[in-house]
Amino acid sequence: MMSGGNEKSVKALKEVWRRAENSLCADCGKPDPDWASSTLGVFICLSCSGIHRNIPSISKVKSLKMDHWDDAQVQFLAQHGNAVTNATYEAHIPIYYYQPTYNDCQVLREQWIRAKYERKEFTEPGKQLPYSDGVKEGILWKRGRDNGQFLPRKFLLSEREGSLKYFTKQDAKEPKVIIKIDVINATFQPVKIGNPNGLQITYLKDNKTRNIFVYHENGKEVVDWFNAIRSVQFHYLKVAFPIASDNELKSRLTRNFLKEGYMEKTGPKQKEAFKKRWFTLDHRRLMYFKDPLDAFAKGEVFVGSRENGYSVRKGLPSGTQGNFSWHYGLTIVTPDREYLFTCETETDQLDWIAAFTSVIDQPMIPQEYAKTISSSSPGKAVFHLLEAPVEFC
Repeated sequence: MMSGGNEKSVKALKEVWRRAENSLCADCGKPDPDWASSTLGVFICLSCSGIHRNIPSISKVKSLKMDHWDDAQVQFLAQHGNAVTNATYEAHIPIYYYQPTYNDCQVLREQWIRAKYERKEFTEPGKQLPYSDGVKEGILWKRGRDNGQFLPRKFLLSEREGSLKYFTKQDAKEPKVIIKIDVINATFQPVKIGNPNGLQITYLKDNKTRNIFVYHENGKEVVDWFNAIRSVQFHYLKVAFPIASDNELKSRLTRNFLKEGYMEKTGPKQKEAFKKRWFTLDHRRLMYFKDPLDAFAKGEVFVGSRENGYSVRKGLPSGTQGNFSWHYGLTIVTPDREYLFTCETETDQLDWIAAFTSVIDQPMIPQEYAKTISSSSPGKAVFHLLEAPVEFC
């Protein structure tokens, strides 16, 4: 219910609000925004309005339902709105820059909004940005693989060398690790890492996924690192695949995991006790870990497509003997064997089934194939996804 104002003003406000361009939040795309900035002229959701409120020198926010809007303010909204305002503030976003949605974490959304309106990073072409010059060097707090402590480490990202390195000491000549830019993924994980600016960097080594967990105290700095990685990846792909479109290249940059969480699993004989493990589904790679912050997966399962004999079923096969404490089961069927999992709640079960179904329903591309690799444990097979060089059609 809109409060205050004369009937004519309230009617005019409703008309502007109803425009198709204003039906999604100007900053995160959430449907049905019911707040607006009286100084910027954009319609935004409740969550983004809280970020705008932290930059009062630039944005004054008001509720479209509860606050009074005078005639001049309504007229300002009518003259602006999301399309007009974003045409200015989003005019020159680099193709590789990650534009967060309402599903993304606070630090990504806050730095996006500050980049747009406070720092005006996208208002003019060719502007030198802190993540765009192909090299970035600085300190990130990295979690130790063995002791779990976060310690400052020097990181160096180089487009020329096509790598991300980190050093255990500030003055170290040789890096501890060199990661090729084309095997890196980076995704924000504030809850898992226990820090609002927590970033998980994953990479492939010997065709196995490895995890590095880092953060920086400054939200802008950690988001700059994230976009610098995307920038270097984009330019690497641009050289590697000169005929591919920018949008094709963009789709190959960093990605969020499809789903993560705890399930219980049993072994290949399906008579072993079910053990609780942390699972990460990253496209066709299902990895499982003893702990969410482990550097290495205990195993990886390749999830292929329906046409190649993969499917997911609700429940466990009748007569399953392994002891399990969770009772919402699901079964992944592969050409070689069935994998049995249990979930704590029915909601978890249905969410995992939906995530697996979305992968299995996608046809496999020629570069995706699986190879069975025997692990050191007798009778246990782990499926690894092998990635051939990507070719764009």
